[in-house]
Amino acid sequence: MRTENAKSASAVMMKLLEEMALFSADAERADGGAGAVSKAAEGKDPGSRETDSAVHAASGGTSSTGLVSGGNKPQSPVVTTGQAPAGSGPNEERGRGVTRLLYTGAWREAQHYLAERMREFGLTARFDRVGNLYGRLQGTDPASKVILTGSHIDTVRSGGHYDGAYGIAAGIAALVSLKERFGPPRRTLEVVSLCEEEGSRFPLSYWGSGNATGVYDLRSAATYADPDGVTMQAAMEASGFGADAQPDPLRDDLEAFVEAHIEQGVILERTGERIGIVSAIVGQRRYTLTLEGEANHAGTTPMTMRQDALAGTAEMMLAAETEALRHGEPLVATIGRLNVKPNTPNVVPGAVSFTLDVRHSDEAELSAFCELLLGQFEAIAAKRSLKLTCDLWMNAKPAPMDEELSGRLQSICAAKGMAHRTMVSGAGHDAQLFSAVCPTAMLFVPSRRGISHSPDEYSSPEALADGLGVLTELLYQLAYEER
Repeated sequence: MRTENAKSASAVMMKLLEEMALFSADAERADGGAGAVSKAAEGKDPGSRETDSAVHAASGGTSSTGLVSGGNKPQSPVVTTGQAPAGSGPNEERGRGVTRLLYTGAWREAQHYLAERMREFGLTARFDRVGNLYGRLQGTDPASKVILTGSHIDTVRSGGHYDGAYGIAAGIAALVSLKERFGPPRRTLEVVSLCEEEGSRFPLSYWGSGNATGVYDLRSAATYADPDGVTMQAAMEASGFGADAQPDPLRDDLEAFVEAHIEQGVILERTGERIGIVSAIVGQRRYTLTLEGEANHAGTTPMTMRQDALAGTAEMMLAAETEALRHGEPLVATIGRLNVKPNTPNVVPGAVSFTLDVRHSDEAELSAFCELLLGQFEAIAAKRSLKLTCDLWMNAKPAPMDEELSGRLQSICAAKGMAHRTMVSGAGHDAQLFSAVCPTAMLFVPSRRGISHSPDEYSSPEALADGLGVLTELLYQLAYEER
């Protein structure tokens, strides 16, 4: 890529990242609720179906989504009771950072802003029925399938500026750069702003990519509710989506998917390498466990006669850490959220709900560890006369990336003189769902101090530009070169 073109593409990417950060519930609180308003939403209700129909009409009313699923489908990443874990609602007190939860005002405004920017850059913009947004650069070969890149627009509560957003901004900048330099591609290129990945509002993750790959059934939206009791179906319709007339989200026309992302870890920064090439994404199992004992007076209940649910939880937490350390890398186990009842200083805790997150790149190892640990939890509960219930609400299998695409990324880095490494992703990503339906690749750029899901999340403009350059070259090879 010529130096001036690379600088222009990087400028587009950085501007998009800067502007996307304005669309946040935290920003709405700071400015009295006004928030940032995109050109796409000016003069119209961003939650209306008319707005979404206008975007669809601007694309000529066509859809490249398939109506019939084909090929092997990935196992659903979520097994759920239909209720979100406590404390994950959009109406909670929020700190600083970027908060863009699925089907909220900030999320809706951000998607419509991106649709307008895509059109300004000469891409054909369209939404599908769940709110995934695609920007299309039509190929000259009508029989070709689509080369897709992008990431997710939603965030955790009070998250950073780069998680998900970087992959979208880099994807748009890459398509704009290729279009300006080389004109239409042989094979169609698209960039996607997936509607959801994080699972921060509703008790499931990967709703956007899961609908695109056939993991989810749209009819299931009515069965999921956030902590305020709002169903996903109701929230989706309030945001202007979910209508039968809108394009089906299922894709059966993908030749490849490539996702650029910040590392969300410290390895690349520590080793001084500029690009991480993902060989596999770990499998994840997430549970919500509830221990029930007996709430009683803290002063009059002898220690030997207590059914203390919090003490039982503490023993389970120590068991999780001990067994994870004994097992060794790359397995990790985390108990991240506790809800104690009655949560009063002078009452023995009668019930505790807590989350357990276990990850490993090998399915057999993951299964064996979870079986072992849950067996220990059962033994602890029985010893303490506590009732234990366990709800598995995410079960995502490990996902290997495509070796041929990963090899291309290695060759590109070598040609550019960029130090790089092959690595396993300890975080889940949309790429793992796409990997079951088409060849998929993923690349990382360094994160400062490995911080992510935080307002302190940061990757330097130089690191972001490195990733953009590698992404652009891979998309060129896939979409422009003769086969």
